[in-house]
Amino acid sequence: MTLEELFAPFDQKAPPLPVAGLAWDSRQVERGFVFVAIPGVPLPHRRPLDGHAFIPEALKRGAIAVVGERNLTLPVPYLRVEDARRALALLARRYHREPDQDLCLFGVTGSKGKSTTAALLRHLLPQAALLSTVGLWLGEERRPPLGHFTTPEAPEVYAFLREAADRGLKEAVLEVSSHALALKRVEGLRFRVGIFVSFYPDDHLDLHGTPENYFRAKALLVERSELAVLSTRLPHLGLLCQKPHLLFGPGGEVFAEGVRETPRGLAFVLHTPWGRGEAFLPMLGPYNVENALAASAAALASGVPLERVLARLADFPGVPGRMEVVQEEPFRVVIDFAHTGKSLEEALKTLRRTTKGRLLLVVGAAGERDPRRREDIGKVAARLADKAFFTEEDHRTEPLEAILEALAEAARREGGVFELVPDREEAILRAIQEARAGDTVLLSGKGHEATLERGTLALPWNEREVALRALRLRAQAEGSASREGKA
Repeated sequence: MTLEELFAPFDQKAPPLPVAGLAWDSRQVERGFVFVAIPGVPLPHRRPLDGHAFIPEALKRGAIAVVGERNLTLPVPYLRVEDARRALALLARRYHREPDQDLCLFGVTGSKGKSTTAALLRHLLPQAALLSTVGLWLGEERRPPLGHFTTPEAPEVYAFLREAADRGLKEAVLEVSSHALALKRVEGLRFRVGIFVSFYPDDHLDLHGTPENYFRAKALLVERSELAVLSTRLPHLGLLCQKPHLLFGPGGEVFAEGVRETPRGLAFVLHTPWGRGEAFLPMLGPYNVENALAASAAALASGVPLERVLARLADFPGVPGRMEVVQEEPFRVVIDFAHTGKSLEEALKTLRRTTKGRLLLVVGAAGERDPRRREDIGKVAARLADKAFFTEEDHRTEPLEAILEALAEAARREGGVFELVPDREEAILRAIQEARAGDTVLLSGKGHEATLERGTLALPWNEREVALRALRLRAQAEGSASREGKA
């Protein structure tokens, strides 16, 4: 595509130079790219960066044109727009030849349960790609997630959709965060089905400011969908139901009856407008029934037979970092992404029901995020875990000591038992060394994530590998002790 073709919808004349790509981060600019200068997002905990300040760097790297919101004179073609974020999305859509026209799109949003619901839905659909927090799927090929965002920026979203369409896939499931909707990362997309799984009003207020703004951001997915699949537990349900919809959960058209927790997973009777049947989901946590209902409702509404839905639920392989069991005996080790007070509470309550001994917890709180999360996590840890090991979790440029002290202070007020272990790998090792037969060790907060952010560095991280290494070290130490005792 040429620059002339790319800028044409904006009534901007430009030379017919070949465009090699789009970038909003100047560090990603290569020769032949168009650079879009985006104003930063103001947050309480940090000053925002402004993409306009990085235009000189983009030009040095070979940008052939720039898009921005200011009145500027540059040595390359410059497109001035009212909203650079919106322009970035529309330009990305045009550059990647409108891939959404070749795909049936499913969007999943909600405060909790997005990743699991999206992964379940991809598993239920016959030819679906998946873009989510926990990774990307293109057919049977799995890739790591694109960066640290639930939903990446528009160029990455549209590039992914174009690749999916070019591979011949017919459907794509997108995990869509409130940030993505508010910051226009999915601008221009129309969804066949929009799924709204849950809403907790106290989440992400550092960006949205109020619960009302947070809800409105989530509701944008429903507005842009032909069919809305909605939890009956959502607030303002009457407003959301003004367009074609399907309700799941208690009192809805798709619901579960007779839920039974087993050591292997969840058994229930699935009721739908397309019939009913015995369902089994090999996942821990009764809240995952709601995620299964949401995914099943969307799949059934899209023409997937009930028999296939029931069969595919039963062989679902799980979601990396979501109640992922690393070891079952003699004590259990579980990895979960729970990184807010509410999600941590659900995880600990779930594990308590099937833990014979003590419940040990390794958890931290992220830096440059709403500080209220730290108090919530500290309180929940103190109330529901027998012992917590407070440690790092992407403290970024905030002092780790201050975050740990905030967690500790909240736990002290609740009378909790805890240790402060700043290094996360050491904290995991300490918890595993302390575990006894019948205990459960929950490693919470990192889940599937492939980096650990310390200061300005994003270090490679794999929670599962760290846990397995700690288990090997414990086994080696026990083996040495046994040999010395025999000697």
